[in-house]
Amino acid sequence: MQTVNLLIGGRLLPSSTGATFDRLDPFNGAIASRAAAATIEDADMAVAAAQTAFPAWSALAATERRKRLLRAADVLESMADEFIEIGVAETGGTPGWYGFNIALAASILREAASITTQITGEVIPSDVPGSVAMAVRRPCGVVLGIAPWNAPVILGIRAIAMPLACGNTVVLKGSEFCPGVHSLIGVALQNADLGDGVVNVILNAPADAPAIVERLIGNPAVRRVNFTGSTPVGRIIAQTAAKHLKPVLLELGGKAPLLVLEDADLDAAAAAANFGSFMNQGQICMSTDRIIVDEAVADVFVQKLVARAAPLVAGDPRRKGIALGTLISRDAATRIGELVQDATAKGAHLVLGGSIDGSVMQPAVLDRVTSAMTIYSEESFGPVVAVLRASDEGDAIRLANDSRFGLSASVFTRNSSRGLRVAEQIQSGICHVNGPTVHDEPNMPFGGVKDSGYGRFGGRAAIAEFTDLRWISVQTGPRKYPF
Repeated sequence: MQTVNLLIGGRLLPSSTGATFDRLDPFNGAIASRAAAATIEDADMAVAAAQTAFPAWSALAATERRKRLLRAADVLESMADEFIEIGVAETGGTPGWYGFNIALAASILREAASITTQITGEVIPSDVPGSVAMAVRRPCGVVLGIAPWNAPVILGIRAIAMPLACGNTVVLKGSEFCPGVHSLIGVALQNADLGDGVVNVILNAPADAPAIVERLIGNPAVRRVNFTGSTPVGRIIAQTAAKHLKPVLLELGGKAPLLVLEDADLDAAAAAANFGSFMNQGQICMSTDRIIVDEAVADVFVQKLVARAAPLVAGDPRRKGIALGTLISRDAATRIGELVQDATAKGAHLVLGGSIDGSVMQPAVLDRVTSAMTIYSEESFGPVVAVLRASDEGDAIRLANDSRFGLSASVFTRNSSRGLRVAEQIQSGICHVNGPTVHDEPNMPFGGVKDSGYGRFGGRAAIAEFTDLRWISVQTGPRKYPF
């Protein structure tokens, strides 16, 4: 068991009341971590520490912020073993998954470092004689980042890296499912000497989450909010932010479709679908939830997919040779099992897997899924993929868009021009032609449409999310007035 503290103003602290909460290992039920349960007062202290640190951090030369963020990436990588140990225990992910988390999170920090010198403005022509008008971007102040548990190092770093690059200070509100991982992010960045109070980490007991989040968003010093998580919780975050007139970036749920057209390379499509459906037990916002395959090649494709997925075994993530770990909880396994049962009761064919033992679920493939089944529209967020059969290209596009979600998608065809034409008709923030739905790079604009949220993380696109655009003019000569 690891003891986990808050990070406030450069110090690791217990809760002001001494309260704690336990996170249990989803595989064996042992206590993985005992974390400080923040109070309202602790939340206020974290924001105050960030506000105090803001003038010095925002005034740093861009190259100095870049140097510190690059150092943070190095420190993060040096702590990989610590992240892997606590991450496996708290969430049931495999060591390989956490190794990938560290690598991509370090890349996100390095990309953010590169952005520090790309925050530019422009001179705008003015109709006023002698007026020089400029649009300039400036840091906002304190940014609140709320990160989830499913890719906790990647998404915890993503919540704060670009805000820091833009000159803001941050409060990271960690997940109750992985308090140790998110606290360790704070430790890593503190060890990189960013400065006391530049990064603060707040953790809370599950029952306290609504009050803590409301308090953080409502604090006048918090000027921006970003949230990655489920759509129902995202709605609450958006409503709370709107009440306080705070801009918010939301990256929410997904129901990613992978379209397999009749001219696709079926082996390549099956490989991408297998990876996209089952990586991290399907607990990724971009996970392939729906495979929409042309009826003409559906039987052959399903055979190829099953052949690839059959060797995958879920189990104790600490065991060598285990490709997939556990789900985040037994409750998650029960919920996903009910989706499978509903589908098979209504005519779907379970052609692979689906057995459940506690929080462990074996990869499942459901064929001939229809709109009558709950899994057709509800995000599964687990190791189950639904195969829908389309009559032609137009029907495949219709099925892909018949969802309230719109985060990621992909299209497989041997004709790249056709693939691009189809991609342009799919309602999603991200679409890959002949690539998996699960794909991210730090310099790409990442975000969704519809119920998958709004705003963009990643690269230059994120500059607008975490800066204020100001109009500044200088009158260089006399100006005439009407009176």
